[in-house]
Amino acid sequence: MERPAWAPRSIDISVPSVARIYDYYLGGSFNFEVDRQAARRALEFMPGLPKIMQANRAFMRRAVRFAAAEGITQFLDIGSGIPTFGNVHEVAQEATPGAHVVYVDHDPVAVAHTEAVLAGNADADVVAADLRKPHEILAGPQVERLIDLNRPVALLLVAILHFVEDVDDPYGAVAQLSAALAPGSLLILTHASYEGIPLPPERAEGAVDVYKGIRNPLIMRSRDEIARFFEGYDMVEPGLVPMPLWRPQAAPEDEDPYAFSGFAGVGRTA
Repeated sequence: MERPAWAPRSIDISVPSVARIYDYYLGGSFNFEVDRQAARRALEFMPGLPKIMQANRAFMRRAVRFAAAEGITQFLDIGSGIPTFGNVHEVAQEATPGAHVVYVDHDPVAVAHTEAVLAGNADADVVAADLRKPHEILAGPQVERLIDLNRPVALLLVAILHFVEDVDDPYGAVAQLSAALAPGSLLILTHASYEGIPLPPERAEGAVDVYKGIRNPLIMRSRDEIARFFEGYDMVEPGLVPMPLWRPQAAPEDEDPYAFSGFAGVGRTA
């Protein structure tokens, strides 16, 4: 397999990556055939996966604009993935020029491309780190330079927690990050769930098994389990809901049925 010029030498291009599969679903070009093969296998079971990803991105943009309207000028996006149109820094800095944004991802391709996209942007940076080690994220020089933890921050955990198994204590990681945030901060979160998927659960499990097969288990949590991530937060209306129902800009009934898979919410620290 020929290595593209944009692929860091340190990555194994024979192993699928969740970030690059996500990029493929969104119509991006920073993925390999091994990623496309895995994505196509998952699509055989759940053909609406791209619609879910699009709804996820649309929610993220609405939530960032909401945060900016609330006066928040600092954004910490963990599990940010490969840059696509309408990234957090684009939305935030359009709403509030000079807003500070730090992206965090452990995928080398995502980090490399984020660095390229942010070249010349002094108010945004990227950290190579893992959500499962929140202390390393918070201690990173990029975070220390751009994020003042004594002022409110918008913490984004968008489509990332469902890739963290219970054995790795995702609730503890979120709690540790939340404890570092100033009052008035926001938690912006989406999470996959069997609830809302317009398919029998046993068929949806086929797509989940594809991720398990590439050693990136997709953990489908219930609404109640997802709500636990917001402990210590006051939920912003309309609460924890399917993605198209969170402060929609278009009529939700016009959305694809797959867009209602999983949940989205925003919480505010007291």
